Amino acid sequence: MKTNMMAEMTWVEYQNRLKTEPLAVLLPVGALEQHGHHLPMGTDHLLPTAICKGIADRVPAIVAPPIAYGYKSQPRMGGGNHFPGTTSLDGGTLTLVVRDIIKELARHGVKRLAVMNGHCENLFFAIEGIDLALRDLRYEGINDLKIVRFDYWDFTTPATLDKCFPEGFPGFALEHAAVLETSMGLHVFPELVRMERLVDDLAAVFPPYDVHPTRQEWVPPSGVLSPAKGATVEKGRTLFNEYVDRISDALRKEFAEAA
Repeated sequence: MKTNMMAEMTWVEYQNRLKTEPLAVLLPVGALEQHGHHLPMGTDHLLPTAICKGIADRVPAIVAPPIAYGYKSQPRMGGGNHFPGTTSLDGGTLTLVVRDIIKELARHGVKRLAVMNGHCENLFFAIEGIDLALRDLRYEGINDLKIVRFDYWDFTTPATLDKCFPEGFPGFALEHAAVLETSMGLHVFPELVRMERLVDDLAAVFPPYDVHPTRQEWVPPSGVLSPAKGATVEKGRTLFNEYVDRISDALRKEFAEAA
């Protein structure tokens, strides 16, 4: 059995593939966060991991186990950290987890790494982890690791957004547990999507600032920031294929230049 999933390999299989193939390693970074009444709390690591699996079938790559916990959910993009089940890391902890994993992969001999983010709030902590890892590796004399970091949703084309939102796109910040993620879930893990439990809350309306402690009443009670009723498996399939195609092309380009 040949697998692209690092956790399913023996150490000997992993070592041999690193030595004999011009591989990239793909690292999904997600979260354990509420996603309404209808999506699983693991959505933010299940989706990027599935996309990475699709990419690894096209680009010579190994998919590392995802980082399944992320930075604290924020009300204006994830509903907030006050929902039961949302289990988050301090920013410094996430930074050091990212740093340590990258340093370990470099120690294995990895030369090409893609860090795929699936949780908005992780952004700058992942960047800091990458920066610290590369700085430490330079001190250790390792200068040949190239890292590509991205949020998978940035590969969505305007044409696809028009198709998914014929009445207008509300923006990625309000798409938490809404049409995009629900459609992707229907395609990637349909057995985990409870469409019969979908709550049709109105879209959240936030002021252009935050208040601490969190104003929980700003967030719809379901945790969904805009209606998901327009979600379909067809939209999810279109989104998934677009991400796999476009990210694969980007990684081929960047890692060919690193060869």
